[in-house]
Amino acid sequence: MPAANARHVALTEGPIANTLLMFSLPILGANVLQSLNASINAIWIGHFLGEAALTAVSNANLILFFLLGVVFGISMANTILVGQAVGARDIAQAKRVVGTSAGFFVVLSMTVAILGYVFTAQILDAMSTPADAQPFAIAYLRVIFSALPSMYFYSFLMMTLRGAGDSHTPFYFMLMSVALDIALNPLLIFGLGPVPALGIAGSALATLIAQTAALLGLLAYLYRRKHFLGLYRGELHYLKPNPRLLRALVVKGLPMGLQMVVISSSALVMISLVNAYGSQTTAAYGAASQLWTYIQMPSLAVGAAVSSMAAQNVGAQRWDRISRITGVGVSYNLLLTGALVAVVYLFNRGALGIFLPGDGVAIGIAQHLNAIVVWSFLFFGLSFVLFGVVRATGAVMPPLIILAVALWFVRVPFAWMLRDRFGADAVWWSFPLGSLVAVTLAAAYYRWGNWRHASMLGGDPQQAASTGLDVPATPLLATEPDGAEGRA
Repeated sequence: MPAANARHVALTEGPIANTLLMFSLPILGANVLQSLNASINAIWIGHFLGEAALTAVSNANLILFFLLGVVFGISMANTILVGQAVGARDIAQAKRVVGTSAGFFVVLSMTVAILGYVFTAQILDAMSTPADAQPFAIAYLRVIFSALPSMYFYSFLMMTLRGAGDSHTPFYFMLMSVALDIALNPLLIFGLGPVPALGIAGSALATLIAQTAALLGLLAYLYRRKHFLGLYRGELHYLKPNPRLLRALVVKGLPMGLQMVVISSSALVMISLVNAYGSQTTAAYGAASQLWTYIQMPSLAVGAAVSSMAAQNVGAQRWDRISRITGVGVSYNLLLTGALVAVVYLFNRGALGIFLPGDGVAIGIAQHLNAIVVWSFLFFGLSFVLFGVVRATGAVMPPLIILAVALWFVRVPFAWMLRDRFGADAVWWSFPLGSLVAVTLAAAYYRWGNWRHASMLGGDPQQAASTGLDVPATPLLATEPDGAEGRA
């Protein structure tokens, strides 16, 4: 692997278009790897352990998605705080953020892991998990809860590196983690030689081993390269929680995590509406949803990249670059998401045929709903790019409110109230309607909102003396093995 220090591109300098593209692609690659990993694991379990085991994993993954959604918001707050400090070239502040965040993630992950492990059965009961799937779900979920500290801390490290301008190193270690997980799944599920067959628990154990190995490997790699955000001898006092930073992590992080909750909860309502039209329609919707996951990946990656890039430029007070970052991010979303949308329209039946039999009723329904829905992801993706820019200053509540309005007060009611008149088409047309409302409100807030005056730490963002963000530049220099120096 290339030296870690060489990967810390200053997101406040150089050509915006090329820098943003090179920063976005590894994030996109990591998202694709995670989805492929989940799909491959589901294939092993579904085909070889049966439907009850697959149902168990589906229920367990709903819990995991919720838990990771909450921590995503706090990780994102950490990313923005690190990005602003690095942009301001205040390494002491960046280390203070890293130290406070590290302590917080350790305590949070250990607490959730212990409570989850102890109350696994009760959680599954509350979800009304089918009785035949419960033994599988308990075995799987208890191992996953044991893996949660590694997952949380690994996520924290990846988001920290992205805030510092490095999206390549997280991608390499994500690649290692996914490859290890995929390789270990069949070995631990079925056993081989001295390795016993662990069944569904083996799949979860593969995740635990892969995540822990990637975490330890990433830590060792960064310290071996003397990463400028590492906490070394004499700097362990940064691990003492800073109350103001801790408050920012929670107060700013929770609304960003709740965005994931809003999206997932509205999706649960939508699937319940779809279920009313029968199994063929549900199967069609499920197959189309698989394609939608990949269609939305570019906008999520560009949105995350734009947020990190904007955060550094906010910290550097380079407001002249913010609007250009927004324009480039919007253009990349239209280009990348538009290309995927075009491919789906050109090969609609063939793409759906990956998930559905070609001679069934469901594939015709899926083609119809795709024709109505797929184009709208262009606009929903634009919302995420705009959200990425405004939250880089600390404006995290408006994106949450906009999503809640678009999904819960427009999409769901439209599908619900017009279902008797238009049938399933009311559900399908609610997607473009919700997307158009989201992008209209997001654009209006970007144009006329007060997000430029928001602050991650409170107070006047233009007077950042108390945060340390106006401290004169501290060189972000690190010595390479050959003695060359590279700026972060």
